[in-house]
Amino acid sequence: MSARYDCADQATRAEGIKAAALALRSGELVVLPTDTVYGLGADAFYPSAVMSLLAAKGRGRDMPPPVLVGTVRAATALIEDLGPYGKDLIDEFWPGGLTLVCRASRSLNWDLGDTRGTVAVRMPLHPVAIELLKETGPLAVSSANRTGSPPATTAAEAEEQLGDAVSVYLDGGPCAADVPSTIVDLTGSVPRLLRAGAVSVGRLREVAALSTGGDAAPGG
Repeated sequence: MSARYDCADQATRAEGIKAAALALRSGELVVLPTDTVYGLGADAFYPSAVMSLLAAKGRGRDMPPPVLVGTVRAATALIEDLGPYGKDLIDEFWPGGLTLVCRASRSLNWDLGDTRGTVAVRMPLHPVAIELLKETGPLAVSSANRTGSPPATTAAEAEEQLGDAVSVYLDGGPCAADVPSTIVDLTGSVPRLLRAGAVSVGRLREVAALSTGGDAAPGG
């Protein structure tokens, strides 16, 4: 049976964060609010949990989930190198709606799927998400919906789609915005836009050179 915690109430929120952290350490799935849409989370270093996340969404290993972090330091431990613009983009837009695709550190002992040696990392601007991430460390988090259905903007919508596949639902109320994060690829010499989203191209270009050519990434 799933449990849902109303994070508007301080005591219930503390209880929910504790229950969610325990579930994640046990390899179970959790739904959490973020500043974009609700996310479906698993411990990034628990391979069977990550595969459960993909299965709950109806995805294969060819669509690995992004990773959310609670601190910039946690992000830098996951990646090989930020390239010439990565630090400036993080300073300007984190925490917030910008996901950065970087080369993953080769020392990481994890399996997110077929990542081709990269990892998509973001630090969300949401107090409940940050509180949980500081408790758990990096989480593999994709949008809380079945693939092909609209991303959930409330905990109830997420529960409707994912049901008992999720152990703990953290209800942070409706999302302030239902726009997914912008995704920028930093693995080449010039940052490349993979998906338009919460951070506009104009704002990105104020901070870094940006290529907008190529295919857009699928939503997630």
